[in-house]
Amino acid sequence: MPIAFPFSAIVGQDEMKQSLLVAAVDPTIGGVLVFGDRGTGKSTAIRGLAALLPKMRAVLGCAYSCDPAADEGALCAECRERAKKGGVPKTHSVPVPVVDLPLGATEDRVIGALDLERALTQGEKAFEPGLLARAHRGFLYIDEVNLLEDHLVDALLDVAASGENLVEREGLSLRHPARFVLVGSGNPEEGELRPQLLDRFGLSVEVKTPGDLPTRVKVVRLRDEFERDPAAFVAKWKRKDGKIRHQLEAARKALATVEVPDLALEQAARLCMALGTDGLRGELTLIRASRALAALEGDTVVGITHLRRVSAPALRHRLRRDPLDESGSTVRVQRAVEELFPA
Repeated sequence: MPIAFPFSAIVGQDEMKQSLLVAAVDPTIGGVLVFGDRGTGKSTAIRGLAALLPKMRAVLGCAYSCDPAADEGALCAECRERAKKGGVPKTHSVPVPVVDLPLGATEDRVIGALDLERALTQGEKAFEPGLLARAHRGFLYIDEVNLLEDHLVDALLDVAASGENLVEREGLSLRHPARFVLVGSGNPEEGELRPQLLDRFGLSVEVKTPGDLPTRVKVVRLRDEFERDPAAFVAKWKRKDGKIRHQLEAARKALATVEVPDLALEQAARLCMALGTDGLRGELTLIRASRALAALEGDTVVGITHLRRVSAPALRHRLRRDPLDESGSTVRVQRAVEELFPA
């Protein structure tokens, strides 16, 4: 397995790093979409984050890495049957999975299909899990997500909404848990994302190539140092990565205790109304992201500061196009934030 570039060594791109950490604290936020120039550290940040996450407990031998402490409804059929019988499963620690969904992947490879080898050699109808099964409890990463084929987008929308993958083909009919943090990246110049899929991402981040000389020099220096001796470079940044790991662990434990006062709810709703976002998903994401950010920073109550800092990634991709306003979505969100929540 290749060594990942340390998350703490990534220079700049603060909004992207914050959004990924927030989504890791609370996966119910709905994932992160990262749009921007090529070579700006999008995939590097995602793999670096996964590398510093603490290992997870999983049922030994389970094809879906079920959580032994999960409710019965969140288990696969085999683990559910074992739980009904009162059996205590053997467990082991496994790294949090980061699964790449390549653009050319077939539907069978993504959602799973009949295991042809067993069908031909043993005459049994058995299921061969796909990429969605491998991504359960981890990250599903789609590079160039805006170029994804429509039939795969439809499959992802169904799974993202239900947390389960339903497979009905070749005489097979089964469902298995498929809950993951969806992370997509792409270049907006190569095409837009389907609105249905865009809306499924909780947070949307814009990244740009650094425009100042010192930052560009620092990025190139660190990357070159990493490529010359990856092991030594990772060891050098181990302490800082460890600090972020402990911060994440503490935030996950504290998340349920972070209070969201009525004032924060009112301010979130007022901001979404001012921007004209459709539905209530904007408010829900804004509150969840603010709560996760507060947990990350050790705060016990969500405040206006948290709302301000997550408003752009939570709302910029939910705005309708305004023919009378040529400003970009980020500028429109920032302008509304300044008017409603002056510093």
